[in-house]
Amino acid sequence: MKVINLSEQPSLLNQYLKEMRSVDTQKDSMRFRRNIERIGEIMAVEISKHLTYATEQVQTPLATAEVQVPQDKVVLGTILRAGLPLHQGFLNMYDHAENAFVSAYRKEVEDDHGNVQLEIVSEYLAAPSLENKTLMLVDPMLATGMSMEIAYKALLNHGTPRHLHLVCAFATPQAINYLQENIPQEATLWCAVIDPVLNEKKYIVPGLGDAGDLCFGGKL
Repeated sequence: MKVINLSEQPSLLNQYLKEMRSVDTQKDSMRFRRNIERIGEIMAVEISKHLTYATEQVQTPLATAEVQVPQDKVVLGTILRAGLPLHQGFLNMYDHAENAFVSAYRKEVEDDHGNVQLEIVSEYLAAPSLENKTLMLVDPMLATGMSMEIAYKALLNHGTPRHLHLVCAFATPQAINYLQENIPQEATLWCAVIDPVLNEKKYIVPGLGDAGDLCFGGKL
């Protein structure tokens, strides 16, 4: 699996990452959501450079022009709920795309010996056919990689995509290694930034905290 870390090159993307990390800027949930959306827009354009194009003609008021137009049938897949602003950023760019949604949340389960294990639970799926299409599966936080894997495998019930792009804002090396072991090798993983640490509570460090809560408020 090819891994692309967009923060390795200086760009406006880093300004939005800075604001998302800041405990002061995070107090403005509307700005936090918009910054995730902006990151989605930037990443969507970067991915567009790797699509399939064909020349089409368009009639202007003065003459006929030739334009290179993407030919891929795109499906934008999102993991609820934190993925919604990132999804919107992609949808702003790929406004003709079909859409898919998968729920995934963390659940702590205690075994017979009192040990607590983290499980990812998925209970909802809505998707079009993915057969022979380009799937862009987006989620802002790639901590362990388990949610992304579960979402992808759930979506396979709707067909096998021709191309697979996995997209996140923040990732860890552990999650990248996990996906490389559990996702097809021809996939591409796009990261806005890769942070070095996954702590004992499975949070990305330095990261930014809980993206879903920062976007939409806390939960019980």
